[in-house]
Amino acid sequence: MIRPRIVFAADGAPFAPALGALDLAGVEIVVTRNAPDGLAATDFASLTATAPTDAVDAALARVGPDTLAKILLTSGSTGLPKGVINTHRMMCSNQQAIVQIWPFITRRPPLLVDWLPWHHTFGGNHNFNLILRNGGTLYIDAGKPAPGLVEQTVANLREVAPTLYFNVPRGFDMILPHLEQDDALRDHFFSNLDMIFYAAAALPQTLWQRLEALSVAARGEKIVMTSAWGATETAPLVTGVHFPIDRAGVIGLPVPGTELKMVPNGGKLEMRVRGPNVTPGYFKREDLAREAFDEDGFYKIGDAGKLADPDDPAKGIVFDGRVAEDFKLLTGSWVSVGTLRVAVIGAGAPLIQDAVVAGHDRDEVGLLVFPDAAGAARVAGLDARTPLSELAANDKVRAALRRGLAAYNAKHPGSSTRIARLLLLSEPPDSDANEITDKGYINQRAVLERRGDLVEMLFSDDARAILID
Repeated sequence: MIRPRIVFAADGAPFAPALGALDLAGVEIVVTRNAPDGLAATDFASLTATAPTDAVDAALARVGPDTLAKILLTSGSTGLPKGVINTHRMMCSNQQAIVQIWPFITRRPPLLVDWLPWHHTFGGNHNFNLILRNGGTLYIDAGKPAPGLVEQTVANLREVAPTLYFNVPRGFDMILPHLEQDDALRDHFFSNLDMIFYAAAALPQTLWQRLEALSVAARGEKIVMTSAWGATETAPLVTGVHFPIDRAGVIGLPVPGTELKMVPNGGKLEMRVRGPNVTPGYFKREDLAREAFDEDGFYKIGDAGKLADPDDPAKGIVFDGRVAEDFKLLTGSWVSVGTLRVAVIGAGAPLIQDAVVAGHDRDEVGLLVFPDAAGAARVAGLDARTPLSELAANDKVRAALRRGLAAYNAKHPGSSTRIARLLLLSEPPDSDANEITDKGYINQRAVLERRGDLVEMLFSDDARAILID
């Protein structure tokens, strides 16, 4: 999609196969060391030694609010990634809005320990630009919410106590056991903290409560917890929480300069946005840009929301799932995938790391469940290193899940909310197959398509499927 003028690699050797696989005719390769065999490369030191001319000032003078600053690919949580045009106006307006809703950031420069990738809008726009705007400090966390990498994040948090901590729900899910099992780590993590922030996916209420309990144990009071909502196309902030909330799911109110329109769609209110933070379109895809905006110029983001209190809009908006993920049962009832997913993760705690909701054009709702290995091992009384396949077949784990979801069903008996069956998966989500994004968000569509045989098994008489009362 993007034809670069320069491709940079700090070390050319490990990237030689990738560079050799590309058509790089007319593209300059720049390395700091080890030029790849067979490819002409420029030494980075020669560039830094170049004396600047007036052309640099002239180029800078041509940069304005609507100049292309970067192209960010969407995470692909509901389809193939798209190249989103990001202008300077989009990013600057976002940062101005942040300091207006969170003025405390200007009184103490923020200190972050952050793993979120810079090729996505949460890490690369929201957090990175927050540091640039407010003169803070960013410690780059080489860890990630994945087995074998989360330990690096934990080690970094032992060393540096952030003032703000940003993460996605999967990230909190993976660091929480470490905080709960190590009082010294817990106390250090909360010692300098002004606020905990989650975004990119809905946070199960069980994780919210565990974080609050840890903060009370560490400092004698609940930590301020907050969230926001937006997309790559909005640089990313549309709504933000700047008032006390006591539960997950509230995404705040439109930030300064941004308009939000809520349009009825399939029994929900689809949210659409207009403002200086919204992209002018998609790189080399004018057709997609035309489809992305409505007749009033509002960007159709594809998410749904509702008022936390219908009688008091000031209490904020609650995220109500993605319109594109929802489906109808044969009964004609709409299933709200995003809302249901968060509810069942909580009902199945501590056994469910994530779940994919299935049932399109069927009589009932089923789940493909990615087990939480640590939680399942505890319930089964097995070693934490027990393979997922063994945990998924364990009678104690299956019985505990059946009980948890049966209790949930007793409170939610409707056909669109009741879970009739589930299947425990022994293979974790595959990032190479786009089943999980870099931010740890499950791509419902990709999982259902790639694991179609398991969906059929889920709705069959196969003994591996767990039937819920």
